[in-house]
Amino acid sequence: MIKPIIEEEEFSGINFTQETFRKGEYEGCSFIGCDFSNLHLSNYDFVECTFEDCNLSNVRLSNTSMKQVKFKNCKLLGVNFGECNPFLFAVSFDDCFLHLAGFFKLKMKATKFKNCNLKEVDFTETDLTNAIFDNCELVSAVFERSILEKVDFRTAQNFSIDPELNKIKKARFSQLNVRGLLDKYHIDIEN
Repeated sequence: MIKPIIEEEEFSGINFTQETFRKGEYEGCSFIGCDFSNLHLSNYDFVECTFEDCNLSNVRLSNTSMKQVKFKNCKLLGVNFGECNPFLFAVSFDDCFLHLAGFFKLKMKATKFKNCNLKEVDFTETDLTNAIFDNCELVSAVFERSILEKVDFRTAQNFSIDPELNKIKKARFSQLNVRGLLDKYHIDIEN
């Protein structure tokens, strides 16, 4: 069955938990102030779309395509992006709440996270080469067997990264947050 293509449309203030969100390929669309919480968005395609002030908590994304998708001021609690179709996967996040989200095994080179709360996010085996965590909170975020080469962590806070379990060549840190690389040693660092 061929999916309908929806192009350059704006969806504003719609509660899709009460109204039908038709399956299709959305290209260049904007979603503003919409509620998608707990929906199954499996097998949808989003290309060059923007989600702003939306609630996407606990959405299911099995085989969903996200190509050049921007999230701004969105709530994405518990979203498993690792279920997405990895082909040309590209997203960015600005002022988003991503507690308990997952990015397992995704290639996310040069992804931008700005002013985001990434508490308990799973980046296991994720390729984040050249990514930027600008003013992001990373309490209990998991980085294991991740590629963090050339990642900018200079303004990130409260992360714990084991350099022996991750590739961190040329990653950037500030003097204030470099202690996040030493957490496993349980040492006291004084200013």
